[in-house]
Amino acid sequence: MPWQAVRSLAKCVPVQIYTKFKQPKPRKRSDGGWHWGWGLLVVLACVGAWWWWARKDQPKPAIPPAQLLAFTPAVPNSGLPVTVVTNPPRPVMGGSLPPARATTTATNRVSATEPVFDNNTFPRPPQNSFEVQLALARAGISAGSFDGVTGSQTRAAIRAFQLREGLAETGAADAETKARLQLMLPPLTNYTVTTNDLARLQPLGTTWLGKSQQSALDYETILELVAEKGHAHPLFIKRLNPSVDWTNVTAGVELRIPNVSYPPSRARAAFAVIHLAGKTLQAFDANTNLLAHFPCSIAARVEKRPVGELHVAVVAPNPNYTFDPEVFPESAEAQQLGRKLILPPGPNNPVGVAWIGLDRPGYGIHGTPSPEQVGRTESHGCFRLANWNAEHLLKLVTVGTPVRVVE
Repeated sequence: MPWQAVRSLAKCVPVQIYTKFKQPKPRKRSDGGWHWGWGLLVVLACVGAWWWWARKDQPKPAIPPAQLLAFTPAVPNSGLPVTVVTNPPRPVMGGSLPPARATTTATNRVSATEPVFDNNTFPRPPQNSFEVQLALARAGISAGSFDGVTGSQTRAAIRAFQLREGLAETGAADAETKARLQLMLPPLTNYTVTTNDLARLQPLGTTWLGKSQQSALDYETILELVAEKGHAHPLFIKRLNPSVDWTNVTAGVELRIPNVSYPPSRARAAFAVIHLAGKTLQAFDANTNLLAHFPCSIAARVEKRPVGELHVAVVAPNPNYTFDPEVFPESAEAQQLGRKLILPPGPNNPVGVAWIGLDRPGYGIHGTPSPEQVGRTESHGCFRLANWNAEHLLKLVTVGTPVRVVE
C-alpha cells in the first residue's frame, strides 16, 4: 500500500476506535468487586516490596544491655540489683576494640576505687575508720582513743602520715593513703582477764586527801583496764563485746580488744614540736623524719602556754604526784588543806603513768587518768597525752631533748 494511503487511513481509524472504547457495555456488579480486590492486593504487595528494599541494607541494631544480662539469676527479696558474674570477660586481642564497660550495679555501696578484701587476708589496706586509726597507731601515729569515728584527731593523724609518706595532705583516708597503711596483722585480738587484773582494781578516792592515802591510783574497773590496753574508748570496747556483763567480769573471761602496738623505736628523737593551734605533739629524728604523732591537751589560759624552745629535764616512768594547793585555786578542798600532798603512782594518778619534766618550773609532758579527753579538755599548764602515748614518748626522748612550742 502506498505511504500516502496509510497516512489517510491513520487519520480516520483512531476516531472510530476511540469512540467505541469510551462506550463499553455495562459490567455486572460481581465483575467490579473482583477487580477492586485484585487492585488492593497489588497495592499491598508494592508497599511490602518497598519496605523490604528500604530495610535490607540497614545495620542490625545492637543487642540491648538487658539481653546481655538475661542469664543473670535474680535474687529474691533483695531490694537491690545484683550482678552475678559467672565467667570473667575474655581479653580483647590486638587492641583494636575499646574495653567493655563494667556493670556498675552491686549489692552494697562500695567505692569502685576500693576493692573488697577478705578480712582474714593480710597484708591488706584498712577498710573502715577504726582500721585506719589502728594502722596509723601501728605506724607510730596516734589518732587518740580508738572510737571508729573519723573526727578532727583522726584527720590530723592522717595528714601527719601523708606528710611523712610524701602524699597529698588531704586529711582523708583516700585509696592511695589506705594502700600505704597496710594492716599486717588482724585488727582485733582476744584478751583473757586474769586474777592479777582483778586484784589491781580499787575504788578511786573522791578527794585529794583520800587519793593520797591510797596504796596506788590504779584502775577502778576491768573496762577501764582493757580500754587502755587496747588504746580505745571504753564505749568502743563495749561495742566490741556486746554480750559482756561489765559489772560481773571474772577471771578467765575472754574479751575482744584492738590488736595494737607501737613500732620499735628505730632512733631517738632529736627534737619534739608541740603545735598549740593543732593540739598535737610530734617527735622527729635528726633527719627531721617523723617518729611519732600524738594528740595533746594544752593550758586553758594563754599566759600558761610557754611558746619557745624548752628542753627535757627529767624522765620518770610511773611517777608519784605532788599535789600543790596553789595550782588549784578553783578547788575548795585545796584551799582548806593549805599543804602539799604526795599521791601514789598509777594510771589514775593526775599525771598518769609517765612524767617528762621540762626546764621550766612546773611544766612537763605527762599522761592522764582520762585519755579519751585528751585534746578536748585543757590543763593548768602542762601538756597531757594519753597514758600509752606518754609511755611511748618516754622511750624516744632523753634529758636534754629540745621541745619547741609553737603557735
